[in-house]
Amino acid sequence: SPAGMVLSVLVILLLSVLYEAVKMGKAVLLRRALLALPRSLSQEALSEPQEGASSPAQGSPSLMAFPVSFPRWFWFHVGQTLFHVVQVVLGYMVMLAVMSYNAWIFLGAIAGSTLGYFL
Repeated sequence: SPAGMVLSVLVILLLSVLYEAVKMGKAVLLRRALLALPRSLSQEALSEPQEGASSPAQGSPSLMAFPVSFPRWFWFHVGQTLFHVVQVVLGYMVMLAVMSYNAWIFLGAIAGSTLGYFL
């Protein structure tokens, strides 16, 4: 039906806009993660907790293997990983819709990608 086709094109358009938004969010998170990295990339600088944070397990060697708090850059990396998973899922969903070989769906994907990049 025509209403179903219009709704399908709008959904694909919104998925494409969301794909572009996630892609840009991932880039912003990468910039923040790079700023959170310590100046020195030595093993000690990467594994030590943030300034002034003391761990209750400082004297115990068995507990030091599992840090209580992870460094800030680690959480940025977890966020990037989640953004990547969402981006891949959205990309495959849009690709699957385009592979229906429907010209209107294809144009909806192109228009959504263009609009998402513009915003």
